[in-house]
Amino acid sequence: QLQLVESGGGLVQPGGSLRLSCAVSGDDLDDYAMAWFRQAPGKERQGVSCISISKDYTKYADSVKGRFTISWDNAKSAVSLQIDNLNSEDTAVYYCAARLPSWCDEFRPRFYDYWGQGTQVSVSS
Repeated sequence: QLQLVESGGGLVQPGGSLRLSCAVSGDDLDDYAMAWFRQAPGKERQGVSCISISKDYTKYADSVKGRFTISWDNAKSAVSLQIDNLNSEDTAVYYCAARLPSWCDEFRPRFYDYWGQGTQVSVSS
């Protein structure tokens, strides 16, 4: 059983940057893949990035490559998402999620077992 708690959302101007963090508690975290999803108003939840902790690789949705960076801090048991060059299309609630096994081969939400409560990111001038 895992618990995930996101933080770091807020209001940002276009072109700005934001770093989201998700504190993860539980056992055997190396067994999991950790991912970030986002859900804009009226849209489906979309997977944007995933990291396999034990296998040390990452995956990104095509729409965010080059602007989003996912990382894992083993000392803090936290997964972070650095978002650069924000634009209005990035406005959404961002969720962290975890699944077994530790493969980032799946971005469909139904394959993830544990979810955080979400943090709002709003991009506006």
